[in-house]
Amino acid sequence: MSKGLARQLRLRLPLLTMLIVVALVSARSAAVEADSREFKGACYCRAQGELMCTANVTARDCDLRSKLALCDEWFWKERLACWNWGYGG
Repeated sequence: MSKGLARQLRLRLPLLTMLIVVALVSARSAAVEADSREFKGACYCRAQGELMCTANVTARDCDLRSKLALCDEWFWKERLACWNWGYGG
């Protein structure tokens, strides 16, 4: 290798390393930001005839929780709190 080429590589390597680090950090922060933009709501799970609600979860989290809890039926209400009191009638 010539001295000129070796010098160019030496100068460009730190720049390339810095660009890779910045790309990785920005990709990670974009994923976190996308998660924070998801709406949260109430996750209802009906299992063995009992209706249970978990508040403040995303639709993806609700789906996962419902599968793990072996719900017979589940649904998610966007941007709503759990409704766990009577109808007052």
